[in-house]
Amino acid sequence: MCASVARLAAAAKLTGMEPGDFKKWRKALKLSQKEAANALGLKRRMIQYYESGKREGEKVVIPLSVRLACYALAEGVADYHGPSRKIRKRD
Repeated sequence: MCASVARLAAAAKLTGMEPGDFKKWRKALKLSQKEAANALGLKRRMIQYYESGKREGEKVVIPLSVRLACYALAEGVADYHGPSRKIRKRD
């Protein structure tokens, strides 16, 4: 994992993730908004909200579940099916 992704992941765990951090995470993994949405199981519009920090003029907070999913993807984890199965790494 590159150093910038590691720093972003550490910052996300400690302080929450700001819209700029989310966009940097996506760019560091070389994902389009559509690819990030597919990887996180979200609509592309939510990715846009997270990156702008606003939805219809209201502040958008990036949920812990999304922050943790970003961290897992940055670490190369593509999917998780429980402790009894092998973790499949992202291609």
